[in-house]
Amino acid sequence: MTATRAHETVLSFTYPSERRARVVADALGPEVGEIDDARSTATVDREGDAVRVRVLADDLVALRAGVNSWSRLVGVAERVGAGGE
Repeated sequence: MTATRAHETVLSFTYPSERRARVVADALGPEVGEIDDARSTATVDREGDAVRVRVLADDLVALRAGVNSWSRLVGVAERVGAGGE
């Protein structure tokens, strides 16, 4: 893994409450570092009612794959987290 990557995108998701954002971010947390590979990595952070997923990749194919993977993971976290509301 390199220290810097050629490509980057940030996916930002805003929720109706800070609690909901925390549930989603907490669900995503264990995946950080687990699905990284030699060409891409990601971080997750939460600020108030917003969750941000930063995907970094060496090339555009890896960036697209990372964005697709993290978008699916966010969708799952949202659906699972909604069960407690």
